Amino acid sequence: MRYWWVNQKQTYRHEIGNGYMWSPKKQQDGKQHFSYEFMKHVEPGDIVFSYADAKIIAVGIAKTHCYSFPKPTEFGKAGGYWSNEGWKVDVHYQKVSTPLRTIDNINSLRPYLPYTKSPIRSENGKGNQAYLFQIDKSFALAIAQLIDQRIVDLVNSHVIAESTEVTETIDSHIDEWENKIEIDIKESSEISETEKETLVKSRRGQGKYREQLLQLEPKCRITDVNNPEHLIASHIKQWRSSDNNERLDPENGFMLTPSIDHLFDKGFIGFDNDGSILLADVANRDAMEKMGVIGQNAPSNIGSLRENQKKYLEWHRENILL
Repeated sequence: MRYWWVNQKQTYRHEIGNGYMWSPKKQQDGKQHFSYEFMKHVEPGDIVFSYADAKIIAVGIAKTHCYSFPKPTEFGKAGGYWSNEGWKVDVHYQKVSTPLRTIDNINSLRPYLPYTKSPIRSENGKGNQAYLFQIDKSFALAIAQLIDQRIVDLVNSHVIAESTEVTETIDSHIDEWENKIEIDIKESSEISETEKETLVKSRRGQGKYREQLLQLEPKCRITDVNNPEHLIASHIKQWRSSDNNERLDPENGFMLTPSIDHLFDKGFIGFDNDGSILLADVANRDAMEKMGVIGQNAPSNIGSLRENQKKYLEWHRENILL
């Protein structure tokens, strides 16, 4: 279990009310930031302290790993410079009965502050500017003891939050996102009816996209399964994030067995440009071994890649791999 502190000054009403955290993937200048990278390390069952208006106002339990998702429309003009696609984590929040003002309690909290990347300043208890901070259990307990026993018990517990229902909820959110894109395609006056049908079929790995991908990738690179009935035509740069040319590009894909497709699509595995298999930090090693991704008989390399595949994989490593 990990412990997190999230600054939600501009958006806390939306995030707490609707049960999530959302951040951009990169800074405005395109560079990575530790705070956004931390989103990729959140795991189901982690404890989240919500900070807004100089107070801890809610405590939550992470329900999911992070996943790629558009900036929530309810943010409105907040964060107008943020990218349109970021990281989202579903969180079950509960507001605290009496919000904790860190300025008033800095003397009690100071001994537990991190030496670097602290969410508040040691001299006055005011918040530092970043979205997400990782804190240790001793700091989490110090906060909890200033709130109430219920939060102390929560910090000391081991909660398992991930479930089939949660996974289905994520998939339904993504389906809603892709359905909107599909409607835009169908209503476009600039796309022929034939191309519309081809684009819509490619969303599900069917039609012309699947046929051309099978010619380039006749088997799963990890499991060696070559029966088309057991293979999914998986986009490297996901269909929802691609333009229409990328959605139909057979070099933007692999034929994968369902379990490997799941791991790749959710960001638990990725591939380097030399073909090396990459595991996310949050990937469950036992599950990876049972699915044949790691272990004595598992491949360590998927073989040579085409130049366009490498470009798409760079995108996947930056935007999907956790």
